[in-house]
Amino acid sequence: MLLLVAACLTGCGAGAGTRTLTVLASWTGAEGAAFEQVLAGFTAQTGIRVRYQGTRAVSQVLASDVQNGNPPDIAVVPNPGELVTYVRSHNLYSLDDVLGAPPAEIYGPQWLQLQVAGQAHLYGIAVKVDLKSIVWFNPALHGLAQPSTWDEFAAATGARPWCLGLSAPPVSGWPGTDWVEDVLLHQAGPDVYRQWAAGQLAWTAPAVRRAWQTWGAMMAGTVGDNPGRVLLTDFADAGKGMLASPQSCAYEHNGSFMLARYPDAGRGLDFVAVPPAGPDVAPGTYEVSADLAGMFTDTPASRALIRYLASPAAQEIWPRVSGGSAFSATRSVDLRVYDGNPAARKVAEALRSGGTLCFDASDLMPATMANAFYRAALEYLDDPGRLETLLEQLDRIRLGVPPQEWLSVPCGR
Repeated sequence: MLLLVAACLTGCGAGAGTRTLTVLASWTGAEGAAFEQVLAGFTAQTGIRVRYQGTRAVSQVLASDVQNGNPPDIAVVPNPGELVTYVRSHNLYSLDDVLGAPPAEIYGPQWLQLQVAGQAHLYGIAVKVDLKSIVWFNPALHGLAQPSTWDEFAAATGARPWCLGLSAPPVSGWPGTDWVEDVLLHQAGPDVYRQWAAGQLAWTAPAVRRAWQTWGAMMAGTVGDNPGRVLLTDFADAGKGMLASPQSCAYEHNGSFMLARYPDAGRGLDFVAVPPAGPDVAPGTYEVSADLAGMFTDTPASRALIRYLASPAAQEIWPRVSGGSAFSATRSVDLRVYDGNPAARKVAEALRSGGTLCFDASDLMPATMANAFYRAALEYLDDPGRLETLLEQLDRIRLGVPPQEWLSVPCGR
């Protein structure tokens, strides 16, 4: 826990230095320590005290705190859908006039679209973002040329087993949903992907069914006749087989956040982008995720912290202290902070490349739908023959969710 005490110096406004800001987020362990260093920079700059609570159960803790009338000043949530829930319940304050500069000067058009999340105002800023739609490999043991087509990608990766673990308490299954989302995005394109994520396309639609079937076929050799091994392997441990010699698996489909979990921040590893698999998909189309900070109390101190978290000063601390395993949505971060880690520099450049960025679909779905999606990914790998039943069950849940609970967020372009 971080508790830093000093006098109010600059930028905090009247009375801001007389109280302690509370910040809630999901980062613990090394990630939590890195975020505490970001917050320490804020205290050093402003003199405002900060008390940080990191918990993997951030959604449950935040819901309880809000319900009890004791929310944190700032909470960082792992998806825009959760943030919008608090917008709709009038527990969150707009950030339109908080950043000290027009948001369009801080964020590129892609990230600005994604952070607004279909709302009329800006309610969350991305503290940390991650690139998905990538496949990690170990070039020291074998190479993988950048595929330009899906057929080249499938041929290059088809001869070796995938590193795969679907256990990720408290929401096991999301490594599988990431796969389904990525395949759908690259087969059917951003428009179909957005319709599906917004609940406007049936789970039994041909494009969605095809994505599940493609993923199942790709994983068949990895799962074999022992699906329990994959279902019970923690996602953070799955890639260890890629780093061993001899390898037990060769490729891992997972986001840039894995750099924080690979030994020595993944130095020596490389990745390729998932290529287009259909005519409606342009190269440079990526699925992304973000941890978004929202303001639950409107005070000078809360505003000062939001401004700081969006600044280059804050955004460059985490990459420096973590060996390059944290990434920013802001335009002004100096990419030289990643120079010691070639893979991290490559991620940062891709996030700023001007391609098409689409939020992780399950992060946009209502909680009931997302949780059912996670379970379905587990059940499908356990028994692929149940796919039609699973899709029908998912669609019944989709039809039972009120329209106002869905988010229609366009991919940022």
